[in-house]
Amino acid sequence: MIQPLVEAILRARVYDVARETPLEEAPRLSARLGERVLLKREDLQPVFSFKLRGAYNKISSLTRAEAETGLVAASAGNHAQGVALAATRLGYQATIAMPTTTPRIKVEAVEALGARVLLHGDTYDEARAEAARRIESHGGVLIHPYDDPEVIAGQGTIAVEILRQHPDPIDAVFVPVGGGGLLAGVLAYLKFLRPEIAVVGVEPDDAACLDAALRAGRPVPLDHVGIFADGAAVRQIGTLPFEVVRDRVDGVVRVSVDEICAAILDLFEDTRVVAEPAGALAVAGMKKWVAGNPGSAGPRELVALQSGANINFHRLRHISERAELGEDREAILAITIPERPGSFRALCAALGDRGVTEFNYRYAGPGAAHVFVGVQLQRGVNERRSLLSELSARGYSVLDMTDNELAVLHARHMVGGRAAELVGERLLRFEFPERPGALRRFLELMSPSWNLTLFHYRNHGAAIGRVLAGIQVSAGEEDSFAHYLKDLGYPWSEETGNSAYRLFLR
Repeated sequence: MIQPLVEAILRARVYDVARETPLEEAPRLSARLGERVLLKREDLQPVFSFKLRGAYNKISSLTRAEAETGLVAASAGNHAQGVALAATRLGYQATIAMPTTTPRIKVEAVEALGARVLLHGDTYDEARAEAARRIESHGGVLIHPYDDPEVIAGQGTIAVEILRQHPDPIDAVFVPVGGGGLLAGVLAYLKFLRPEIAVVGVEPDDAACLDAALRAGRPVPLDHVGIFADGAAVRQIGTLPFEVVRDRVDGVVRVSVDEICAAILDLFEDTRVVAEPAGALAVAGMKKWVAGNPGSAGPRELVALQSGANINFHRLRHISERAELGEDREAILAITIPERPGSFRALCAALGDRGVTEFNYRYAGPGAAHVFVGVQLQRGVNERRSLLSELSARGYSVLDMTDNELAVLHARHMVGGRAAELVGERLLRFEFPERPGALRRFLELMSPSWNLTLFHYRNHGAAIGRVLAGIQVSAGEEDSFAHYLKDLGYPWSEETGNSAYRLFLR
């Protein structure tokens, strides 16, 4: 099976539309991991993904009579763009079934390349069923995204380039896995020519169809598929790819959403390109593999396929927030403090010089108060454990919420509520300079008689931090409060009359 596939890879026609992408060192990532990390930049293809290779090789292998019956494909986005461009270049019409959950940027790109788009279902598998119905009712040729020898051969040309670009020893190559076509093509060529190179597949935790197949000894459908890494959201590994890789792949690494987001950040820092989640899979898996397989004889040569950059811009906020958690650079804590003036200031002192990424607090009555806090970490999970111990030793009741999905996804945005019994509460928006000590200065200049009744802050990486604060000021202290605002020197706006405050917080 391997030799015929290698021969097909060497015959593959891809360069009429695809380009030979560079193999570039990632200096920041290399320094952090203590390895030599090389990135195969498939995000630099004309459609910003490797999928163009397999699609063009398959379509160019058809006779004109076959192709003119119509080309039909199902895809979560990148294969669709490859089919659309290849069909247009060869003068054929393509119809693509895509899940309704596909990022709009991918749908628009496919339409711009001249293909017809049918949006159907929430997953790739539902779109694939729609493509099959289309062929049954209207005819046409299916251009499968991974379970086809010509598609696999087209993807395998990546391995040809890697060995030509890096003739020296390579320790491991990390390949993202969706349906398995890319892994099968790359693995077949590498294992035929350089069997000593470890080839490792990388899958999302919530779409690990290869791992499931290896455990079962055959392709099996997953009960549920997560769609965060939409380019790899496949319910069942392809039959042909599985036959190629089942006894030859050197390992499969499963990664979480947070680990994928952290890898997107790593790639941005080294390339200034924002990878899509599936495009960052290989780097996420490589980092996890290195952590579990420490080297002893100097830096290893590691190659990761940066496979795509078709990302919906509006996902970036979510990715940014989760990246710090995935890198163990942030701890999310729930801390109980006494409900009295000065308690918030004492908590800030207990946190020391650590950067605070988030504070969420709302007065809920006399007694104890629960504060939702984000804290920057420099030493990862060990520092998180140390911080928990320090706070407990100071008498605080503290819960670690860093791995609590409900807390991270929802509760952080819902902390608060009404406090109608408060008298003299002023609500103000501040702009804090994003530098150490800004929050401490805000608290230290406050009069001990004023009660901080609401506080919301989230670091978004800008030069200015936006803060919402409620401060209970007694009658007769307005002049003192005005002097406080002047001495503080931070830009502020009064929001006590804001309708959102009166409806949801007052």
